[in-house]
Amino acid sequence: MRVFFDPRQHDHAPAVELHNGAYVPHAEHRGRMENVLATLTQVEAPRDCGVEPIRRVHGDDYLAFLQTAHQRWVEAGRDGDAHGYAWPIVGRRPLKLDRIDADLGQFSFDAASPIAAGTWTSAYWGAQSALAATEAVLAGDRAAFALCRPPGHHCGADYLGGYCFLNNVAIAAEAALAAGKQRIVILDIDYHHGNGTQDIFYERGDVLFVSLHADPVTDYPFFWGHADERGAGAGEGATLNLPLPRGTDLVGYRAALETGLAAIRDFGADFLGVSFGADTFAGDPISQFALQTADYTPIAASIAALDLPTVIVMEGGYAVDALGANVAAFLAGFD
Repeated sequence: MRVFFDPRQHDHAPAVELHNGAYVPHAEHRGRMENVLATLTQVEAPRDCGVEPIRRVHGDDYLAFLQTAHQRWVEAGRDGDAHGYAWPIVGRRPLKLDRIDADLGQFSFDAASPIAAGTWTSAYWGAQSALAATEAVLAGDRAAFALCRPPGHHCGADYLGGYCFLNNVAIAAEAALAAGKQRIVILDIDYHHGNGTQDIFYERGDVLFVSLHADPVTDYPFFWGHADERGAGAGEGATLNLPLPRGTDLVGYRAALETGLAAIRDFGADFLGVSFGADTFAGDPISQFALQTADYTPIAASIAALDLPTVIVMEGGYAVDALGANVAAFLAGFD
């Protein structure tokens, strides 16, 4: 399987994040990718497809904010990374705000995703990796893997959060549609619900979003991912959330996965995007499922049996020492 990654994805290097009421070392760091890269025999650098494919998902105001936020933070006399601290609680309006502090709240939904000097560069090349994997699949490869960092599935069209700044799987889906695919499925198998991806496609009938994730009654992102969220308007019925309890092991996970795969088969898709998070691993420090490394291979094999052109996009996974082995086990299910 072809794998795409650009070294500039290491440039995103926030120092700390707010977690459980304290500032702690940022969990989404370059060591994650270094551990995965050590298990891969061949990795390709993506070509630069420019910003236009990204603009199919993200608005110009938001992209301008991402590109300038850290510089504006420094120009305001601040040190370190740009952190938000004030958020609109009801109905965000497209206000034109002058102060970087205000824009950090306007374009984000949590305090766990600081913007560092290299954040835009890394997010941009992560999106290019997803586009390169999409190109490979559209050209005839059965599947390709985009080793994306930062991850993407928590950010919406005009907001960041959950360590995510550009929604890589959504960018891949839009690229496939632009290339002539007509019915897209996004299968999200990260521990946390992909709220940004759901939000982007919630009123679309041409993209089915299926997500297996920790029950948001107990786990982040709390406000999205409940089973009664089914889509709206033209997208009614095109969202399927399968929340699972903490402690879910392979038996419980595969039962939910079969429900999701049945919905995918019924949808009649011609392209599949997989948001793969290895934070479903039993040893993950911020998650509570009980999957083992060996479990990822049969999970992936079940997905591969759909026999769809498939782009796999890396999302979470924070048990750094085990991350490479977990990714390798998942990719083996496709090979």
